[in-house]
Amino acid sequence: MTVRSQQSGIIADGAKPQLISNQFSFTEGPAVDKNGNVFFTDQPNNKIWKYDTDGQLSVFLDKAGRSNGMYFDKKGNLITCADEHNELWSISPDKKVKVLLKNYNGHQFNGPNDLWIDKKGGMYFTDPYYQRDYWERKSPDPEMKGEKLYYLPKGKKEAILVDPEIKKPNGLIGTPDNKYLYVSDMGNKAIVRYDINADGSLSNKKKFAEDLSDGMTIDNQGNVYLSGKGVIVYNPEGKKIEQIDIPAKWTANVCFGGKNLDMLFITASESVFILPMKVKGVK
Repeated sequence: MTVRSQQSGIIADGAKPQLISNQFSFTEGPAVDKNGNVFFTDQPNNKIWKYDTDGQLSVFLDKAGRSNGMYFDKKGNLITCADEHNELWSISPDKKVKVLLKNYNGHQFNGPNDLWIDKKGGMYFTDPYYQRDYWERKSPDPEMKGEKLYYLPKGKKEAILVDPEIKKPNGLIGTPDNKYLYVSDMGNKAIVRYDINADGSLSNKKKFAEDLSDGMTIDNQGNVYLSGKGVIVYNPEGKKIEQIDIPAKWTANVCFGGKNLDMLFITASESVFILPMKVKGVK
């Protein structure tokens, strides 16, 4: 287990990824609550787990809709991409489930994958098609006409298509000032950056990096963290500054957690890891 440092100064001195557990089938979707507790999914086993700030693991929810990407809203509800039936869910702190979104213009989503919530409470989410063994269908709804990026304004019941040209969006993250949205376009093999407009629409699309990412996060310096083969970090100018090797077949996602938001939490195939950092996450 190594950290190939490029003297970025973002990792705590002498720190290496620490294995928390390898009891899972495939971990995904880490999200941090207001207290620093991290929630993540074991998608094949249809569970959402909690890793609290005292380092304890527990099952938060069984029958979790095969949740994938997740993010907390300001009220403490856990918003999830529940791709068992291709929906967006809101799970309250007392584990009550509300379906926020079922389809787009009456047509079934491909499989909501990852999401990020802006300051207004609007939700950006990606909808690529990855065939699941628990689906009865074997192909996407042809009326969806591709794999796209959407925005669900707060309080609305219909999503808005915000980039009809993207090919296969996956991981995404926005900046805390709501200025930029970063999205991994697996189809075009690029991380793209958009300007976020006041109405939630996107403009000024640019290639940020020639890379791919399953899940993404950002720190308080504006560095962008990508996942896939370990964890790769780019600074706000699009320069690669760190490669963190993780001993797993695939690193699916990352987020910051802990009481001080200075712990990088990493979901990696059958395992989850933590890595102490000098930088912090943002809420």
